[in-house]
Amino acid sequence: MVEDQEGKLLALVARGDQGAFEELYGLVSGPVYGLVRRVLRDPAQSEEVAQEVLLELWRGAPRFDAAKGSGLSWVLTLAHRRAVDRVRSARAAREREERVGRRAEEPAFDQVVETVESRLERESVRRCLDALTDLQRQSVTLAYYDGFTYREVAKRLSLPLGTVKTRMRDGLLRLRACLDGGVA
Repeated sequence: MVEDQEGKLLALVARGDQGAFEELYGLVSGPVYGLVRRVLRDPAQSEEVAQEVLLELWRGAPRFDAAKGSGLSWVLTLAHRRAVDRVRSARAAREREERVGRRAEEPAFDQVVETVESRLERESVRRCLDALTDLQRQSVTLAYYDGFTYREVAKRLSLPLGTVKTRMRDGLLRLRACLDGGVA
């Protein structure tokens, strides 16, 4: 069986042994940097991430479980994950910046146009609501403008729940047809 020197050193580092950490650092710093460099390609970022991984070894050594694999494979797994996290983080930052840039290119908000459109929409809704029967209009108004549930609408109007549901469905269908330009 191959001796797992890194695993033994990790067990000592987990107990706070600084000498063991120095030895472990000497054994794994090269492979960690090499792996991170292959993922990131940028030497400065690779050095930074490699240092983060090695610091994580000092702090996280107690999490190492020799039963699950060798010490070196655990260390390289940490390095790979940290490097991939850095790539994802950089990609997310770049995408955020692109979204902000695209937003800055959008035309300025026109308050007058927005106000006119809003008034026209309200007038259309009012006109279409007026085209409903009194009972449909009452049901829709109580449910959608006053925030009552169908059950509460039925109670307020002293009607069976099924009747209210039918009126709501018919009223909403007529509203949709009217708002889509059809006849109510």
